[in-house]
Amino acid sequence: METLNDKLQDKKLELEYPCNWCYKVIASEREALQKAIKDVLDEREHKLADSNTSKTGKYVSMNLDMLVYNDDDRQFIFDALKKHQDIKMVL
Repeated sequence: METLNDKLQDKKLELEYPCNWCYKVIASEREALQKAIKDVLDEREHKLADSNTSKTGKYVSMNLDMLVYNDDDRQFIFDALKKHQDIKMVL
């Protein structure tokens, strides 16, 4: 049986830009996460909302909503967030 992953394997994400995009960003501390996002985005307009905290409280996640202008912009922000020392994961 063909799975959804099989169907999507060779497909490229087709978006109409500019569009709103949501990144889920995960870190150890809420304040460090907020500062990391400010470091990456500087003055760029965005919305940041609490998402989840792990059962043990070791990790917090927040949703970062913002306007992206093209595929390179979307990928650049993803990569910049992922490389920040205080961010554990970006989805």
